[in-house]
Amino acid sequence: MKIFKTVMACLITMMLIPVISHAQEPVSTLEFQNAAKALEVVQKYTKALQAGDVATMTAQLAPGAMVYGLGGGLDSLNVSQHKDYYTNSTNQFKHTLSQELYLPVKVTNNWNEGEWVLSWGVNTIQNKATGKTTRIPYHTAGLIVNGKIARLHYWYDMLNVLRGQGYEIKPPSN
Repeated sequence: MKIFKTVMACLITMMLIPVISHAQEPVSTLEFQNAAKALEVVQKYTKALQAGDVATMTAQLAPGAMVYGLGGGLDSLNVSQHKDYYTNSTNQFKHTLSQELYLPVKVTNNWNEGEWVLSWGVNTIQNKATGKTTRIPYHTAGLIVNGKIARLHYWYDMLNVLRGQGYEIKPPSN
């Protein structure tokens, strides 16, 4: 009788596993209704950066958008600060993006819920005064809400930026 109960418990558990696993919503998907529009917004922002067109970049941002990971010591920039940051940057540097890759992702039932576009590439900046170039690998994650970028996170190779500015990394002398 003990073996029968054990076998029955195992069978019931095995029958419920598919029901339990299908009861949860997916956390992310690559196919969603607004994927093409979300991708278009981020690509338009990126092309505007290459063209030095800060007005078009800014037009892709929602009015209350926040941008994270730019601006030196600041951890976030609002739309106006983002505009100032890139106005300064495009006045000093020519931005050429290459090896670009984009991935629209819709996240549901999670803390970062929403329609995102992830992008990767290399931003080669050329100093307009000196002609010196610096290659900067980057990654961004943009949250798209109502056809605009509501949040944009930047990650980039800061060591290349510092070396491009003349800084040297030296090991400790001990």
